[in-house]
Amino acid sequence: MRSRVWVGSVAVLLATGVAACDSSSGNETGAGAGPVVTSTASSSPSAAPDLDAAEELARGIDVPWGLAFLPDGDALIAERDTGRILRLTPGGGAPQQVAEVPGVAAAGEGGLLGLAVSPNFATDDLVYAYLTAADDNRIVRFRLSGGQPEVVFSGIAKARFHNGGRIAFGPDGMLYAGTGDAGNTSSSQDPASPAGKILRLTPDGDPAPGNPTTGSPVYSLGHRNVQGLAWDADGRLFATEFGQNDVDEVNLIEAGRNYGWPEVEGDGDTAGGRYTNPLVTWPVREASPSGIAITGGTAYVAALRGERLWVIPLDGDRLGEPSAQLTDRYGRLRSVQVAPDGALWVTTSNTDGRGDLRDGDDRIVRFPAR
Repeated sequence: MRSRVWVGSVAVLLATGVAACDSSSGNETGAGAGPVVTSTASSSPSAAPDLDAAEELARGIDVPWGLAFLPDGDALIAERDTGRILRLTPGGGAPQQVAEVPGVAAAGEGGLLGLAVSPNFATDDLVYAYLTAADDNRIVRFRLSGGQPEVVFSGIAKARFHNGGRIAFGPDGMLYAGTGDAGNTSSSQDPASPAGKILRLTPDGDPAPGNPTTGSPVYSLGHRNVQGLAWDADGRLFATEFGQNDVDEVNLIEAGRNYGWPEVEGDGDTAGGRYTNPLVTWPVREASPSGIAITGGTAYVAALRGERLWVIPLDGDRLGEPSAQLTDRYGRLRSVQVAPDGALWVTTSNTDGRGDLRDGDDRIVRFPAR
């Protein structure tokens, strides 16, 4: 097996074998008053999910983090601390374990985090996972039918907090990964470090063609802790980001842009255009935004500390006013995804040691398309 370990601006190939089968410091906890919206974004309309028609699909899940859909509509769910991947069929009974990712070193905010299904799953059977290992954060892939996982990208700094963890395939077929600064704020501004970045990779884990710097996996920099990635109908990438003490963010991500951390938190001095300001900011007590999903003309953001689902209209060249939904109904919300049938799925995160446990936690909830 070969894994690409990012060292400076050189991808070093190492032989690797693998067995088969948030916070005030991280701002999953933190203060302020009301969301602030700036400009941009559009998307084509489609049926919106009915947030008044909740269907609980599963309960008793151990810290669900990653959520991704197979072409047949079944969902894969990553349990952060156990390293297990569960398969859940809507209306098909309890979730079933289909894999256990080896080498997961769960601690603090680290563990088995994001999942992504290959765009060519029907022919290659591949699933990708972002995980915290003994020495780093890394991305592996494996065949759902079994076999030896392969490390495709490693060398992302790990820590108890700020591990990032969301991965997703974009409309261009490339693999995007949101990383955290792992508590070392200077790494976010270091173009030679994959920490505090959004990475853009080929499915094999190489720096994607067309990246801002040839041979570098870095797509954007100046991030603190990115845990949400989603594209609108026009192919524009939006990301959620945890702030530190003041504000959390939704950013429109463009190649080569610098989003300011640690020099700027939220809106601030762009240093003559060097830094890019966010589109939406919230006081951290109202958000701690993890997952983001976009369907039609609306973005949905799962809030951990805020214990709500933020609903944000994408209105022409502006973002509309965010509204808080599901407030205090389910506790901390981690992931939100749009299923192949248009339904919105949401996972709770109350068994992670930070939430107030409710009977049945953690759970997977489905909201059908209208």
